[in-house]
Amino acid sequence: MKILISGFEPFGKLESNPTEALVKEAADWKIEGIDIRTVVLPVVYRECAARLQEEIEAVKPDVVLSLGVAVGRSAVTPERIGINVQHTEGEGKFGDNSGRKPDNEPLIEGGPDGLFATLPNREITRALTDSGIPAQISNSAGTYICNNTLYETLCYVRERGSQIKAGFIHVPATPEMASHTPHVPTMSLDVQAKALKTILTVIREN
Repeated sequence: MKILISGFEPFGKLESNPTEALVKEAADWKIEGIDIRTVVLPVVYRECAARLQEEIEAVKPDVVLSLGVAVGRSAVTPERIGINVQHTEGEGKFGDNSGRKPDNEPLIEGGPDGLFATLPNREITRALTDSGIPAQISNSAGTYICNNTLYETLCYVRERGSQIKAGFIHVPATPEMASHTPHVPTMSLDVQAKALKTILTVIREN
């Protein structure tokens, strides 16, 4: 089974992004029955999904597993659905890494309102919690780059009638990221790596 894992570069005021570190580490993993390929995506509305689609065309994976960081969440959270909107929340909120701040715009004009991820989210969540890692299914990937990537990837797969399974999983901030904001929940990169290995095993078995 060939699994393409994507992470993101840092964005906003963040100096690092754990998903970038995770995919770079995962590129060297040897897990029986899994051929791991990885890519780091730009945090840019008009480029993130296109870059991932280029990699899908080149790699031809069986599964696309996208990762993103959700500062403020305390658990690993598989996303249930991607929605057809791009919107930068809040007055003065940073936009993407190109400075763009869309206001309630569709990602794909005339596209479906929402599309469900096709990863085994319930099995993933159960396996993570059974191994002592906090996890729960999320019903909102937001309206930023993570949702953008999830929705457009699901559209890409759907439009081609492809059998590729695809989904998105958020991880918490790392302790280093929260050094100036002590009340933000965190999870170490080592635990996140353990979580990712568990997720890959569940995907292989399901």
